[in-house]
Amino acid sequence: MYAILKRKRPSPSIPSTPSSSAAPSSSSVIGVSLRASLLFLLLCGVVYPLVSTGAAQLLFPAQANGSLLKDSAGNVVGSSLIGQPFTDQRYFQGRVSSIDYKAEASGSNNYAPSNPELLARMKASIAQWQQDNPGVPLEQLPVALISNSGSGLDPDITPQSALVQVPRISKLTGLPTAELEALVKKHTKGRELGLFGDKRVNVLELNLALSTRIAK
Repeated sequence: MYAILKRKRPSPSIPSTPSSSAAPSSSSVIGVSLRASLLFLLLCGVVYPLVSTGAAQLLFPAQANGSLLKDSAGNVVGSSLIGQPFTDQRYFQGRVSSIDYKAEASGSNNYAPSNPELLARMKASIAQWQQDNPGVPLEQLPVALISNSGSGLDPDITPQSALVQVPRISKLTGLPTAELEALVKKHTKGRELGLFGDKRVNVLELNLALSTRIAK
């Protein structure tokens, strides 16, 4: 008998893995880090501010420069975004500000309705209102005129808050009430997109228009 020789199947060769490369040196890691830092410094610290500032100046120049308002002589008198006090009773008054409209100190005291200091301030505001507006019944006084806004810098009041001041201003300036009411209506802005917020009147813009009427 012939012996049957079995051929042994060659075992599959295992591919040899390439030897791992040497770890990068600390100097190369530092070089990459410095280049990446410099790149992002230029992108975020130079390129982005220049592009965003340029786009803002091109598309929204007034808003980008602070929404500044000027009087008839061209002098900057304030911003439409920040309220300011008006001591002359011939002009419309804005909301109460516990920080005297100081923009660097935005905020207000979060007093509870029962807080004694809040009650004392509101009583003083009501007494001042009755003294300055004797012809307007107290029940017509809008709460917004004797209450503080969250920031203390609210530049706007409600149309009703402006209209209740018309009798006083008419008496002190000699302007007809109908003319003043029309002025308030002209400067009344509607809701944002017709949905958000309430109707409002910017006090500084209204008083600039009033100043022009008084000067005539």
